[in-house]
Amino acid sequence: MSSKIEVLFSILDTSTNILRNELDFTYLEALAEAGDNIFEGAVLQEELRQSAKERLQREYGKFHEGTYTSEDIRKAVQLCLLKGMKEGIQATHEMTPDAVGMFVSYLFNKFTMGRTDLTVLDPAVGTGNLLTTLFNHREKGVQISGFGVEVDDVLLRLAFMNANLQKHKVELFHQDGLAPLYIDPVDAVVCDLPVGYYPNEERAKEYALHAENGLSYAHHLFIEQSIKHTKEGGYLFFLIPNFLFTSDQAPKLQEFIRKQCHIQGVLQLAVSMFKNEKNAKSIFVLQKKGLGIQPPKQALIVELPAFSNLKATENIMLQLNQWFSMNKDI
Repeated sequence: MSSKIEVLFSILDTSTNILRNELDFTYLEALAEAGDNIFEGAVLQEELRQSAKERLQREYGKFHEGTYTSEDIRKAVQLCLLKGMKEGIQATHEMTPDAVGMFVSYLFNKFTMGRTDLTVLDPAVGTGNLLTTLFNHREKGVQISGFGVEVDDVLLRLAFMNANLQKHKVELFHQDGLAPLYIDPVDAVVCDLPVGYYPNEERAKEYALHAENGLSYAHHLFIEQSIKHTKEGGYLFFLIPNFLFTSDQAPKLQEFIRKQCHIQGVLQLAVSMFKNEKNAKSIFVLQKKGLGIQPPKQALIVELPAFSNLKATENIMLQLNQWFSMNKDI
C-alpha cells in the first residue's frame, strides 16, 4: 500500500473514531460524517465538544487535496469501509472485491471503446465502490456521468461522500432500486446484483420476471429493471451468482434475456476469491437489442484464473483481446 493511501486512511480512520465516540454512531455512520467534513473543509457537527473539534481540525490539517488521485481516495475510503463492515454487516452489504472491480472496468472500456461520453447506472450502488472504480479506470478522454440507486440510507451517504471526495459526477437516489426510477435510459449498467428474495410481492407483480408462486428473486428483477433503463445497443455488466441459471425460475429468466438482449459473455471468477463456494460469482455481459445491433459471432465463455496467478491471467488477457478483435472489431 502506498504511503499516500496510508496517510489518508489514518486521517479518515482517526477522525471517524473521534466522531463515533462523541456522537455514539456506528463506525460507518461516523465515516460518512468524517468524509463530509474533509470535503467541506470544516467540522460540520456543531454539537461536538471543543476538544473534539480541535482534534478533528488537527487531523484535517494533514489532508492536502492536490497530493491525492481519485484512486488514492477510493482505496483509502475502501479500507475504512472494510474495517466498518467487519462490525457485523449483512452479507448483502459486502463490497465487490477490488480485483473484480478492476476487471469489470477493463471489460467496460473494451465494450464501449470509441465512445467518449457515457452515462452509467448502478441500481444497487451500495457505497459506490464499484461505480467509482469504473470512473477511475476509464480510458483517457472519456467523460462519464453516473447514476446510483440505494435503499439503505447509511450506504447512500457513504456513496455520496465517496463520489464527492473523488470529484465524480454522480447523481444518487435514495429509494428501492426496484421501485420506478426517474432516470433516462443510460449507455451502460454496472451492478453487483443483490441476491435473495424480494419482499414486496405487490411491486414484484409489475415485473415480467415475478414468481408465479411465492416470493420473486430480487436478482432477476434487478436484471429486468436494468435492461429497461438501458438504451438500445447499450451494455450491461452484472456480477451474478453462479447458480443464476440453475434455479427454479431460471428458464423464465433465460427466455426474457434472449428476447431483450444479445449475450456477450459469461466470465466465471475463480472460486478462491470467495470465502464460501456458494457465494462464488461470474461477470455476465449483455448488449440490449436494437436496430442494426448484431450478436457476437460467438459468446465469450471463460473461466478466469485467480488474478494472483500472473501467468494464467496474461494468457487469459491474450484470449480476451483475440475475442474482441474477432467479435467487436477491436
